[in-house]
Amino acid sequence: SGSGRYASRGTHSVTRASDREAEKNSKRATKRALTAFHEARKAGALTESDEAFLGAQLGVRDGGGSAAERRLRDEEAMLYGMSRGLDGMDSRQIQGMRSNLAAEGTREYNDMNSRGLPRGTEREVCSGYEKVVIPAPVRDKSLLRSRIDLDEAMGADSDERAAFEGTKSLNPMQSAVFESAFTTRENLLVCAPTGAGKTNVAMLTVTAHLRDVGLIGKSGYDSDGLGELSIGQKIVYIAPMKALAQEVVEKFSSKLKCLGIIVRELTGDMQLSRAEAEAANILVTTPEKWDVVTRKGGDGSLGSTCGLLIIDEVHLLADERGAVIESVVARLHRFVESSQRNVRIVGLSATLPNYEDVAKFLRVDKRKGLFFFGPEHRPVPLQQTFIGVTSGGNRFQREKKMDDVCYEVVSDALRQGYQCMVFVHSRKGTGTTARALAERAAFEGELDALFTGDSEENEARAKYADRAEKSRNKELREHFRNGMGVHHAGMLRNDRRLTEQMFNDGAIVVLCCTATLAWGINLPAHTVVIKGTDVYMPEKGKNVDLSILDVQQIFGRAGRPQFDTSGDATLITSHDAMARYLDKLVRSTPIESNFIKQLADHLNAEVVAGTVTNIREAVEWIRYTYLHVRMCKNPLAYGVSSVQHESDPTLRKRSEELAIEAAKLLDERKMVRFNPESGNLAVTNMGRVASHFYIRNQSVATFNEMMEQKRDYATDADLLHIMCCADEFENLRVRPEELDEVDKIKKESCPLETLAPVEEFSGKCSVLLQAYISKARVTSFTLISDTNYIASNAGRVARALFEMSLKGGNAPAALKFLRLAKSIDNRFWWFQTPLRAFENELKKNVFVALEDHRTAKGRGGGQYTTFERALSLLEMDPDEVGQLCHCFRDGKLIKKHVRYLPKVDVSVSVQPITKSTLRFRIDLSPNWTWSPRYHGGAEGFWLWVEDSENRRTYHSEYVLFSRRNHPEDKALEVIVPLFDPMPSQYYIRIVSDSWVGCESLIPVSFQHVLVNGLGSPTFFTNLFDLTPLPVQALNDTRYEQLYENRFEVFNPIQTQLFHILYHTDTPVLLGAPTGSGKTTVAELALLRMKKQNPKSKCVYIAPLKSLARERLKEWSKRLGGPPLNWKVLELSGDTSHDSHVLNSADVLICTPEKWDLISRGWRGVSGDFSSSGARNGRKFVREVGLLVIDEIHLLGEDRGAVLEAIVSRTRFISRYVQAEKNKNHTKKGSEVPEMTRIMGLSTALANPYDLANWIGIDTEGYGVNANKGLYNFRPSVRPVPMVVHIQGFPGRHYCPRMATMNKPCYAAIKDLSPTKPSMIFVASRRQTRLTALDLISHAAGDENPKSFLHCDDTYIDAVAETLNDQNLRHTITFGIGLHHAGLTSKDRETVERLYLEGHIQVLIATATLAWGVNLPAHLVIVKGTEFFDGKTSRY
Repeated sequence: SGSGRYASRGTHSVTRASDREAEKNSKRATKRALTAFHEARKAGALTESDEAFLGAQLGVRDGGGSAAERRLRDEEAMLYGMSRGLDGMDSRQIQGMRSNLAAEGTREYNDMNSRGLPRGTEREVCSGYEKVVIPAPVRDKSLLRSRIDLDEAMGADSDERAAFEGTKSLNPMQSAVFESAFTTRENLLVCAPTGAGKTNVAMLTVTAHLRDVGLIGKSGYDSDGLGELSIGQKIVYIAPMKALAQEVVEKFSSKLKCLGIIVRELTGDMQLSRAEAEAANILVTTPEKWDVVTRKGGDGSLGSTCGLLIIDEVHLLADERGAVIESVVARLHRFVESSQRNVRIVGLSATLPNYEDVAKFLRVDKRKGLFFFGPEHRPVPLQQTFIGVTSGGNRFQREKKMDDVCYEVVSDALRQGYQCMVFVHSRKGTGTTARALAERAAFEGELDALFTGDSEENEARAKYADRAEKSRNKELREHFRNGMGVHHAGMLRNDRRLTEQMFNDGAIVVLCCTATLAWGINLPAHTVVIKGTDVYMPEKGKNVDLSILDVQQIFGRAGRPQFDTSGDATLITSHDAMARYLDKLVRSTPIESNFIKQLADHLNAEVVAGTVTNIREAVEWIRYTYLHVRMCKNPLAYGVSSVQHESDPTLRKRSEELAIEAAKLLDERKMVRFNPESGNLAVTNMGRVASHFYIRNQSVATFNEMMEQKRDYATDADLLHIMCCADEFENLRVRPEELDEVDKIKKESCPLETLAPVEEFSGKCSVLLQAYISKARVTSFTLISDTNYIASNAGRVARALFEMSLKGGNAPAALKFLRLAKSIDNRFWWFQTPLRAFENELKKNVFVALEDHRTAKGRGGGQYTTFERALSLLEMDPDEVGQLCHCFRDGKLIKKHVRYLPKVDVSVSVQPITKSTLRFRIDLSPNWTWSPRYHGGAEGFWLWVEDSENRRTYHSEYVLFSRRNHPEDKALEVIVPLFDPMPSQYYIRIVSDSWVGCESLIPVSFQHVLVNGLGSPTFFTNLFDLTPLPVQALNDTRYEQLYENRFEVFNPIQTQLFHILYHTDTPVLLGAPTGSGKTTVAELALLRMKKQNPKSKCVYIAPLKSLARERLKEWSKRLGGPPLNWKVLELSGDTSHDSHVLNSADVLICTPEKWDLISRGWRGVSGDFSSSGARNGRKFVREVGLLVIDEIHLLGEDRGAVLEAIVSRTRFISRYVQAEKNKNHTKKGSEVPEMTRIMGLSTALANPYDLANWIGIDTEGYGVNANKGLYNFRPSVRPVPMVVHIQGFPGRHYCPRMATMNKPCYAAIKDLSPTKPSMIFVASRRQTRLTALDLISHAAGDENPKSFLHCDDTYIDAVAETLNDQNLRHTITFGIGLHHAGLTSKDRETVERLYLEGHIQVLIATATLAWGVNLPAHLVIVKGTEFFDGKTSRY
């Protein structure tokens, strides 16, 4: 009882606790033995005697027995084991069960199924740090693909082989991909470790593409029947960083130069002109830059010329910038489907866990185009070491420990004779690390032995000694003496190059550099060390962990394939960070999409581009993104419950929710107009500017709110503050250690007031931006980094705010934002002299002298006159200029540079059109000396008209002066509104787009503008509600027969005019809308004339040949046939008749010029000209009883002068002839009635009185006869009412703007006239074709390409065979007809017939058709209102 307690079990049995424990243990042991016995028996490891003996010992009845019985027993035992539930499972089984329960694609699933650290991993704990060494994987060469010999595969002399000069055979990874990359046009995704040779895979696809489009070699490969699809010529290579883009350009240029292929870089640093970009065969760019380029889509844009898109480092989808790649690829997929072009996508990536998802997103065929290679494909096996520094205390102790550990690693490598690269994360850190290593080496006495070596032995060191000592970079000289080098983006390019060469040749053994080197330049070393993993991110405003992708990229630099058989990579970090890195290394988590966060911005870009016009299309667009792929795989991570996913497996509902959410947000921020009922999305100016300048929607919301508050008046400081509140700068955090320096900068270098405290991001941003413009010196590393970040974004934000203000009509804000944007670009202020643009050419005292007279208050918001001050120097002698500027010898030089400042002389004439509109004719003459060095190929100016009282702009435009046409003047015609009471003046402001301070303000006075004469309200005739007259009112059976098959009664306008037309000879001016039956009105006047005097002639003047032809066709049939049998003739440039025929004609139809020529000879000429048209006219002209001028409103156009001459001459002839007849009968001075009745037909006019007076209608008199014959009906008096929709499209260039109109045209047809006939008018023959092809592709996008065809395919195919025009043959089979002067008359007639009979629904025509052919349509679209004028060679 020493063990104390007894426990009662039942009534009698009493057991000690320790006995119970022993009993349990014994049972457990027996159980284990039994299990082992059964397993051994199952495996056949026991002899029969062993089995019998052990069976007896363990109490197994019938240890032997037949095999069948034993099997039965085993099954029972197994079932028993399974029925024990979780209790009976060991930890391995539980783990297995859990992994089977986790949904595939989730993090848990990946965690369960991933391996631990690789075999052979060693952990070691030392003083102050822990070390984990992962050995290099063993390569089994037998499993690798055999190498492909390039001479055999491509042919030794082929162009394609030339691109691989210096490479004999492909490595195993490249050999595995060769077939798919080089001989097919399959999309590819290649996942392989860094350094495995992915660039050569890209090169294979590049040469294959160049071969397929015929730029190199012979296209002898079968492209899988791709003959039908057109392939874009260009290759676009998207690299994640600018540094990497530069490396790719250099590498590709050197390899492809021999083939004449042009490779260009297109990034934020390298702007290309349009011509340069078009000439390049390969463009290397960054995701953001390509996103901006493809947003401004349209036919002929760079995006549409791409035939091969290579995306390097696709695994950046997981990064914050991943959304941009998603947007670019989704846009490309939709473009490929809608335009039916073939664009190949090639993705290159580091090893990814869920590469199948990425393949699905890139539309890669998993069987043919997906390749995944493990770490064994690294050319040099890599040993990885992770060191976690544990010594706590403060930051300095930890840094010290890291330096010590780093020295140990570096010195180890140097002892073995290897070079070493040390990566740190700041420019300053490179120098401090190198110094720390040198100090430690000197302390250990190893500096000479390990780092510098013997100069005699090291030839390379001796070779570079002179160049290094001559370098102006102090750090480079200092570290070279210690056998080391530093490398970062802050060094001059030459110094960076020198350092790279020295390291490559072994003149220095240790290189301390920043991470850009790992991405940008291929400079490997045997040993690579990453010292520290805290990286400062200006956009987040704090330190973050170096991403695992960066770590893998840097580790990839370890081991030089041509020299080493192994590589060493070491990561030194804090102990807790080490655990995170090991975790990420072992558990490669699936990469997720970041698209939802930026969905609104990317949706806005699609709406602006016109590819998404409603929610249905937005949902369709989302389905192309990586977000959709991952949402279906891992719905929980994107807020989709399992119930939702089951009911909607394609997640259409969730996509719709996301799209509507984003649309509402954009609508609220005035970036898009969203109609919840119809789901339609329309673009706004605000959204357009945000898309083109890459501004986030949160920033736009901030701007809207703040600009509204400052609507009345805003100073420069206010607007700078608004700009600094942009979301782009939100992450700039203020650190306590920076405050002193920020305050100092604020006092010394900020001319504008800072409206927010420097503790807030907007205050700090304002100070650093002003410091940047003022070129102040910033010393702290984080502040330099922040300033660079601000400077690279501020110009873009300021330009966006300028365009928002200009389009919003806010003149003062627009001017100030443009000044600010130019100051940021040029780094000097607008209140300083514009001559600062030549800082490198002129001495400093010139600027000081010229800025000396500026008053202090000028800084805030007064008028700046620095430009005028600079120009005033031109009026002085060079000596005076030198004296004024304290540079006595430089007077001539200063004047020469003043002449380079772009100045535009402006002259304006004002002409009132109506009481509320004015026409400004503005002449601009460039008045400066053009220098290609300073002005390039073109200089841009912004011009706008503003008023002083309301501070609004009424018109704005961008004017471009080109070097080619310099100094040619430019003339602009601008219509501006005028308000009551009339202001005293408006201003025209012209501001240079790039030169700081170059701006002029021209007042336009209205003192002599008389608008009172325009005060009389436009005279409109009211349409009376009369009973329509029947045709019988003509009272002549022959005349009635003309109309009996066409109509029974005259329309309201014809009824109202019937009396004056048919029963009087008064001249008539009729203004009425097109389609109101004006031709019948002319016929009534013609019938009256013939009734009164059958011998009289009628001349009908049509302004266009096509109109004359149509009238001839109609009247020849109706008037020329029975019962009237009148002779109808046409006289235009294409026809001519002799005098006999002319004199026998009843009706003559001609163009104004032709009638002008005939009527000139009305008095007859001497015999010399007897055969000319003038002679023929003599008799005929005197017999004209009726002159009908159709479309008389064209008097205001270019050919108006001819019409004026005709009318004046006709009235003169008429009076002359009449006077001759009445000579003997009339008393002197009495009024002679005119012989020839003049009739003008026009659309509704604004000034009908002047026109009526001119053709002989009495507009001055009073009483019954006043205005008799003048009828000017309102434009709304149409026989069929009409609704007008007006849509404006921006875009400076004609062709892209036309292309953006095609989708709205298609939408309008679908919306307003889905089944009825529609007509689209365009400006040129080329546009008819392009518009038709785009409509077909939009219809195909809706999966109904023949939606406009309303007849059998067999019938239309038969008709198409009879047509001559190739394009028309193609479009007609889709129900779209073309109509222009370039078609044969037979083709035109066929199209007209098909359209009239309703077989084809859409007709696309040039504007001439509107005059010439009377084809009705339910919907008419005028696409574009400009045409190219060959005379002035402009639109």
